[in-house]
Amino acid sequence: MTAAAYVLEYHLVNYKRTWRSSALSTLVLPLLTMLGFGLGVGGYVQTDIDGAAYLDWIVPGLIAMSAAQTALGEATWPVLSSFEWMKTYFAQAAAPLRVADILGGHLAFMLFRVLISSTAFTLVAACFGTMHSAAVVAVLPVAVLVGLAAATPVMAYTASIRSDSYLAILFRFAVLPMSLFSGVFFPIESLPTLLRWVAYALPLWHGVDLTRAATLGVNPGTAGLWHVLYLLSWCLAGWFLAHWRFQRRLVI
Repeated sequence: MTAAAYVLEYHLVNYKRTWRSSALSTLVLPLLTMLGFGLGVGGYVQTDIDGAAYLDWIVPGLIAMSAAQTALGEATWPVLSSFEWMKTYFAQAAAPLRVADILGGHLAFMLFRVLISSTAFTLVAACFGTMHSAAVVAVLPVAVLVGLAAATPVMAYTASIRSDSYLAILFRFAVLPMSLFSGVFFPIESLPTLLRWVAYALPLWHGVDLTRAATLGVNPGTAGLWHVLYLLSWCLAGWFLAHWRFQRRLVI
């Protein structure tokens, strides 16, 4: 058992005590989202998008967005708390554990949370008849990849701040625009050229496109490979940034 696995075990033991507080929202949130955006807003959309009904078209985007938001939620306040309030990371560093073990174990727990929430969302969406291909099995790996691409750079950001007011800035000026303009609710072709290129640069759009191809049974072709490679580049760059910032905070 590696040292990072022990860090993961620590987070899982804590989650075992608190999972009930998030279990209801894990099921209710996708249900309300499906009813509100998929059926509510979808009821006003009379035309198909890319040959698919609006509910079928929007669901994969919602799954990818949910994965990113779950990862971001885990990579912000819990990470800041481990540095500033609970001092958990400092205790782990004194154990001693390497920075890579502390970071890797916590990231593994974040991906576990992403997997749980994405599975719940996918099951709820399946109950609405929105899954049209056996390729739907690719949805969960894509969701985990999107979560990792979102979590790693945000962990680096969180490790660089001292107050949670900076997290509010992050969500207001980065996370919210990314959620709105990454092709989740409408095709990014509807955006002005500048905003379209911003969407291309962000990781969420790539996850949305991959997830949509999986649920609708569309072959992504070469574009799918580029989506995966781009998301992996976010993961890799984010890991090195997060490791560097954790090293600066934890190693004296």
